[in-house]
Amino acid sequence: MTESVNPPRIAGWLLLPLAWLIMTMLTSALVVAMYLSPLFNTELRTTLFSHGGMLLTQWSISLLTAGAVWAYSIWVCWIFCKRSRRLPRHYILWLLMTVLLALKTFAFTPVADSKAIQTLLLSLLAAAVFVPYFKRSQRVKQTFIQP
Repeated sequence: MTESVNPPRIAGWLLLPLAWLIMTMLTSALVVAMYLSPLFNTELRTTLFSHGGMLLTQWSISLLTAGAVWAYSIWVCWIFCKRSRRLPRHYILWLLMTVLLALKTFAFTPVADSKAIQTLLLSLLAAAVFVPYFKRSQRVKQTFIQP
């Protein structure tokens, strides 16, 4: 009788990166909804489409970026729950993507500096903690082994 060996469950410290992923996924869903809101408000829609191509282009790029982050976060969450062996590489890429977006927000978005710095520091902290954990942890190597 062959006994199948199941990889360890997602538990312990692995719940923290999963929670960070889910929180970012929900936040990016709210950002997508925020960028879609001008389509449902007559005044905002008129403003968006009447100021030439520059405003519409910036809005479209922001919407596509937020949608891509949301879709990639959903996919990374999916392979996280499937315990795929591809997860550590994609989770690290996802963390680096969030750092780059936080840098973009800090440099180019007209938001309060304190909020932009807070977002940047949280992204940097998450990357600084989770990247080494996903690269070196035996728990990660034993958990994420599914094809």
